Amino acid sequence: MPLPFTPLVETLPSSVPFVGPEALERRSGRAFRARIGANESVFGPSPQVIAAMREAAPEMWKYCDPENHELRAALARHLGVSASNVMVGEGIDGLFGHAVRLFVEPGVTVATSLGAYPTFNFHVNGFGGRLVTTAYVEDREDPASLIDLARREKARLLYFANPDNPMGGWWDQEAVSGMISALPAGTFLMLDEAYGEFAPEGTLPPLDVSNPRVLRFRTFSKAYGLAGMRLGYCIGHEDLIRAFDKIRNHFGVTRMGQAAGIAALADQEHLRRVVAQVAAARNEIATIARQNGLSPLPSATNFVSVDCGRGGDHSKRVLEALAAAGIFVRMPGVAPLNRCIRITAGTADDLRLFAEELPKALKAAG
Repeated sequence: MPLPFTPLVETLPSSVPFVGPEALERRSGRAFRARIGANESVFGPSPQVIAAMREAAPEMWKYCDPENHELRAALARHLGVSASNVMVGEGIDGLFGHAVRLFVEPGVTVATSLGAYPTFNFHVNGFGGRLVTTAYVEDREDPASLIDLARREKARLLYFANPDNPMGGWWDQEAVSGMISALPAGTFLMLDEAYGEFAPEGTLPPLDVSNPRVLRFRTFSKAYGLAGMRLGYCIGHEDLIRAFDKIRNHFGVTRMGQAAGIAALADQEHLRRVVAQVAAARNEIATIARQNGLSPLPSATNFVSVDCGRGGDHSKRVLEALAAAGIFVRMPGVAPLNRCIRITAGTADDLRLFAEELPKALKAAG
């Protein structure tokens, strides 16, 4: 007897947006020497966060506060908005799933850039949405092209990341504000700001929670060093935020995650140190790339995309040669972006290993 999956699920492929480094280690039987491919923060969370997690550990027999009350209040103070304008969830990926569920059903059109963050697309497909795309322009998501696409296709949702993953580029706040002003009637903007802490001043527009057609997504996974905790938040009009309560997993954020988030916000000095370390690592990655005849792209994130100068097949061989040498990096999945490999900001030892192995990998790739 066949399993009674929905017709939509029957049509979807068995796939995941990313293959994790752990899976690659299991396949090879060897641990990576440098894990610089998943855009995690190798610099780790604040010591205050670790202490808060240890203090919370004995209380793990309790369920979390399903309202995330204290963490939402701390975020509201940090952001200068009301707690009613903030929703906490199990990472940005989890919040994307909830946001898409609010707006997308079979046949609803969603606009994005070809090659942009694939997990958002994964949720759209999972709810039966119709994805339409426009190309990157000069290795950046292009606001004008996205607005034109949303208008032409009558898209209900428009996804835009600033700064961008996987290429690392960014637009200033004037360009993003202009994009928000130009949203077609009936279109809602999903603005992914996961890498905002690393961006130059003037990249993120001021928060405007009076606009009911913009949701802004941020995370503790990157600059705060809590990728394994799965903790993110979104900011928006109180009516949008209130709607999440109808469909979210109310116990999706752990009790320890709540404690970690509050402690992370309280240690902004640690955040500043990490941002400085990331900037130094980006410069070092760019230097290594140039020393090997490659072209690093400008980045406002915690990674650098490096143009290997040829097509995706060549970049894939470079990536595979690095993996064989114990260096975990990733690459964009869509041409022409896939002519690049993407290296996460690492420690001095990580980048020393990368510098040693990159010329060998380029030679092996031919």
